[in-house]
Amino acid sequence: MRVLGLMSGTSVDAVDLVLAELEGRPPTLDWRVLRHKEAPFPAELRAQIIRTLKSQATTREVALLHHAMGRFYAEAAADFQGQVDLVASHGQTVWHEPPHATLQIGEPAYLAEALGVPVVSDFRPSDMALGGEGAPFVPYADLLLYGEKGVRRAIHNIGGISNLTYLPADLKPEKVMAFDTGPGNALLDEAAGRLGLNQDTGGKIAASGKVDTLLVERWLTHPYFDRKPPKSTGREIWNLETLDEDAALPPQNLLATLTEFTARSIAKAYRDFVLPLGLDEIWVAGGGAYNATLMQHLKRLLPIPAYTFEEKGFDSKHREALCFAVLGYLRYMKLPNILKQTTGACKNAIAGKITLPSKE
Repeated sequence: MRVLGLMSGTSVDAVDLVLAELEGRPPTLDWRVLRHKEAPFPAELRAQIIRTLKSQATTREVALLHHAMGRFYAEAAADFQGQVDLVASHGQTVWHEPPHATLQIGEPAYLAEALGVPVVSDFRPSDMALGGEGAPFVPYADLLLYGEKGVRRAIHNIGGISNLTYLPADLKPEKVMAFDTGPGNALLDEAAGRLGLNQDTGGKIAASGKVDTLLVERWLTHPYFDRKPPKSTGREIWNLETLDEDAALPPQNLLATLTEFTARSIAKAYRDFVLPLGLDEIWVAGGGAYNATLMQHLKRLLPIPAYTFEEKGFDSKHREALCFAVLGYLRYMKLPNILKQTTGACKNAIAGKITLPSKE
């Protein structure tokens, strides 16, 4: 089956589209990526998303954005028409407050009508209805895609939020662990925005600044870091306003400090919750994998090898959209796609809602 996965994450920069050929069923899945496309958000649409993330949008504006996102996804996917049997769309998270609520927008009917195939979307509520956090959501897909017998591997994604999946050497699904470690690119991008930039490309500005170690130490006392998994978080917590950062810090020093803080929060998560299980290597994906300064910090702080997906022969930009293609494929086959222990749910979920195209 040819499945198109769409993912737009908390970095709010673009939607990634991955067309994958998927065959088989767990515990074995045959897969190959046929095509990848990245569709950057238009500036006005990105601004509307960020306004919504900051709770500055009215109910009408959120409703309009939900449909605008649906049309944008459909336009981005239009040139896949005739190549696709199924679509899996994560949508754009605009609020995530477990255990109370989560909201991903991007009306799937536009994709269903544009491509003429079923669309699986709105994955997270099914898990929350079973008592889960609604995140992290891709660990089972990580296991099927990147698990290797005899290797204890962590798949780490640094998007707006940083999260990891621990894959056991025996590949047993019940031994998979996953959780959000805290901030990824969210704080870095927000600080770069003060300079009129979408991001600190390659971490070059951070590399030129000086780290305020006292500020880093203070931020690391945040109670989230000591919470045991399963746990998830979002931009609702990790933004400069809630951090109460020192507004007098020069931009390059702020970026240097935030980069060190992000790296140390990730290293702390491994030290506290993963290394005791035994770990052989870490594969890093997401936008943070391209931040050379952040990667240097991680390699300095972690006692085991950390590689980018590219260093292992994969494209880190494929990872999340490919994972959602797998989750959509499993949902369409009516198979569990969410592991209960990674989210705290009472049982494994068959998550996602299916939108069918109109038939004349």
